[in-house]
Amino acid sequence: MFEEAQYFAPVTKDEHGRVTVELGRGHPGFADPVYRERRNEIARLALEHEPGDPLPEAEYTAEEHEVWRLVSAELAAKHLRYAAAEYLAAKDRLGLPVDRIPQLQEVGDALGPLTGFAYLPAAGLVPLREFYGSLADSRFHATQYIRHHSTPFYTPEPDVLHEVLGHGNALASDRYAALYRAAGGAARRVETAEALEFVSKVFWFTLEFGVVAEGDELKAYGAGILSSYGEIEEFRAMDVHPLDLTAMGGTEYDITKYQTQLFRAESLDHLEDVAGVFWDTCTDDSIAALARA
Repeated sequence: MFEEAQYFAPVTKDEHGRVTVELGRGHPGFADPVYRERRNEIARLALEHEPGDPLPEAEYTAEEHEVWRLVSAELAAKHLRYAAAEYLAAKDRLGLPVDRIPQLQEVGDALGPLTGFAYLPAAGLVPLREFYGSLADSRFHATQYIRHHSTPFYTPEPDVLHEVLGHGNALASDRYAALYRAAGGAARRVETAEALEFVSKVFWFTLEFGVVAEGDELKAYGAGILSSYGEIEEFRAMDVHPLDLTAMGGTEYDITKYQTQLFRAESLDHLEDVAGVFWDTCTDDSIAALARA
């Protein structure tokens, strides 16, 4: 999440109040005026949302619901093969619809009684400290738009499929939810940009792109892998390293490509003992010492 400005299309608002999502020329929806207007409208809903108000509802089209249905069905089969047991149990616990895009309010209402988490709408990039600080309060900033229908199995940026199928299912687990909150607490506690970046990299290599040993197999629990139709088939072939804080905090990554460097937890207990304890106890000084190690 630290470098997610490269992920999200910039969102601007002119003097007349018109909201525009600046899609790059290589974006699948760049040449589609209908899709671009949909993106602008959905971004406007998030920008106009006031704290404490019900979350805005996006009026999704039949075409957009079909993208959700198609991707959900394909990922469901892959999850049974590749997803960690804790994620699968959480997914069953949450019970997301498979035939339509759920509203963020609907997902939050289901998560609330389970783990206390809820969503906040995001038009685009959320400042790093704000994004993580909200996790400490059991709030997750999420986009509401969905990828272009011409490329249902690809998106150059996180969309509602990633935010809900990836992160939402994970947030239905008490143990994963506690890790998200711990990461948020760490981001609030540290003061330097360097320490915040280190915290975010540990998050990236665990809750976004983490893998875990289960028996003789390597399974995925990171939302970035579990929401990617292509990456979920490739992660076992990547360079997989032991779970190590210094290594994670010092590893660079390219968010525009499949992740080639992954870090393996030996169990969920191991993940909690390493990443969870780190987030619960880290300070600027302790992170600086890790970075020098």
